[in-house]
Amino acid sequence: MTRVRMAVQSWLLYPVYVWQGLGLRRRIERMPPPPGPCHGHLGAGEPEIRLLVLGDSSAAGVGVSSMDDSLAARLAERLSVLSGRAVSWVSRGANSATSAEVRDFVVPNLGQEPFTHILLSIGTNDVKNWHSTRRFKRSFGTLLYALRARWPEARIVWSPPVDMLRVPALPRGLARVLALRAALLERLGRRLCIERGIVPATTLPRVEPAGFSRDGFHASAEGAAYTAGHLAAFILPDRLAGA
Repeated sequence: MTRVRMAVQSWLLYPVYVWQGLGLRRRIERMPPPPGPCHGHLGAGEPEIRLLVLGDSSAAGVGVSSMDDSLAARLAERLSVLSGRAVSWVSRGANSATSAEVRDFVVPNLGQEPFTHILLSIGTNDVKNWHSTRRFKRSFGTLLYALRARWPEARIVWSPPVDMLRVPALPRGLARVLALRAALLERLGRRLCIERGIVPATTLPRVEPAGFSRDGFHASAEGAAYTAGHLAAFILPDRLAGA
């Protein structure tokens, strides 16, 4: 489907987005980030892999009961096992954050730690808030520039939004229109990543109900572990290719 056709179809479904979106917002549980430190260390000695997981509620661990089960912690565990190296990890995420908010309020307040690998989990709220492709190009594109300028040697991977049609909390009509919007922004996001030296990951190939928390929207502990396994292939591609 062409970009223009997807955009037209999404606008035709805009009344569904408004009606069902307002209803969902009233009834869905708003979950806080889990307790526990937003950083960790695995293995002995100085870490050879310094991981930053940055972005929205997925980066913040929303949906699990402890930071030990969050995407950041599970990804660090996976990288440590695959590489046999010591790994340190830091999670910096914010509930409902968009690309512009991460760029303006999170990145400037990060420390000077020399991260070697960065996972950027962002885009879902840009989709959910109906950001246009022009707005997303400006906010997401400049976020990528900011990360690349600050950590020029790091391997930076973008994790795009999950398949909206598989999210249990979303009514069918709302899921359909959000899937169209997500496809538009993901196509643009991949192009921007390639232009700016960022690695775009693929969307999760399998999304099951058990992978979602009780709100039916955020990842459960099982979902975080599955996502970490998927993304590890993009964080350490050479190591996995030789495994």
